[in-house]
Amino acid sequence: MKKFNKVVLAYSGGLDTSIIISWLKENYGCEVIAVVGNVGQKDELIGLEEKAIKTGASKCYIEDLTSEFVNDYIFPTIQANAIYEGKYLLGTSFARPIIGKRLVEIALAEGADAICHGCTGKGNDQVRFELAVKAFAPDMDIIAPWRIWDIKSREEEIEYALDRKIPISISYETNYSKDKNLWHLSHEGLDLEDPNNEPKYDKILELSNTLENAPDKATYITLKFEKGIPVALNGEEVDGVTLIEKLNKIGGENAIGIIDMVENRLVGMKSRGVYETPGGTILYRAHKDLEEICLDKETSHYKELVALKFAELVYNGQWFTPLREALSAFVSKTQETVTGEVKLKLYKGNIINAGMTSPYSLYSEEYATFGEDAVYDQKDSAGFINLFGLPITVKAKMNEALKKAGK
Repeated sequence: MKKFNKVVLAYSGGLDTSIIISWLKENYGCEVIAVVGNVGQKDELIGLEEKAIKTGASKCYIEDLTSEFVNDYIFPTIQANAIYEGKYLLGTSFARPIIGKRLVEIALAEGADAICHGCTGKGNDQVRFELAVKAFAPDMDIIAPWRIWDIKSREEEIEYALDRKIPISISYETNYSKDKNLWHLSHEGLDLEDPNNEPKYDKILELSNTLENAPDKATYITLKFEKGIPVALNGEEVDGVTLIEKLNKIGGENAIGIIDMVENRLVGMKSRGVYETPGGTILYRAHKDLEEICLDKETSHYKELVALKFAELVYNGQWFTPLREALSAFVSKTQETVTGEVKLKLYKGNIINAGMTSPYSLYSEEYATFGEDAVYDQKDSAGFINLFGLPITVKAKMNEALKKAGK
């Protein structure tokens, strides 16, 4: 193995990174600096610094990235309406670039000669972390233990931890792979690996109620947007982090945003997971609804194409790329008039539009009314249809001529 003196580890305190500190010291004899990116995982941060030091790290940084995460990553993705494969709201995906960026900043400041992560060789996160490192420190060495060590499963990881008395908070029976941040909570592994198994929602859900336990009475909320950014909830202006926290609580109570999907990973395989994204699901729906009255038809339809590509770039870890930046510039332009209020009705997993207004609304009741109006001449539609249908008319006449000619 190549010799490293100081390694910065992307540390979460989970099973993988808990044993990696010990593994790095055993195999490289190097100093290990743990870096925790606080993107809103809250209770998971408790005791992390003490745990990292006790298990061999020389120091542990816990970096508060929540505001930057919301304003520079989450909100631009909402503005784009970017959803991967029609379901996944990219909760893990856009959290990795910001953490990777901070890893590099600390590694350079500490004079480290390598960055280490605990991602498996089967997953997407290895790509997301490493592309972020390449964007800011292209010559930095990267250590990925899952690609080189002898451990083959999470069960063997648990054995490794127990043998070395490394404290872990899971057992063989509760060994779901989870990722939690301000935006979402994901669940993978165990019985979920068989797509034919119904998720044990009553056991795995942490942010959300089950549908059965959600209130029997609907909850109404109002969201205010300015240029595509949510700025107020029920008339109260709040910062982005607080807004998402409040919506997570409201949405979770009403069983909003529980997604069970089989997604196509970047590395080629399909993967089944359950995602809880209560607040995010509400924000996506409200934003999309508001765009219905604020964007013209051509921009709206083209933006749907952009959303698909934007989601792929985020999912694939390509946040720090010229194309993502260019698409964000397009999206920002489209959001100049996406200002207004949206009222939503939440009930047992459902989100129902209950009204919306905007000073930039392109909806005109005067034109759209079924009643009498003084602005629209219905006779004009005949000429429009003749021109719009001209290619069909010409094709039909050609077919008639060929038929008469016996062809």
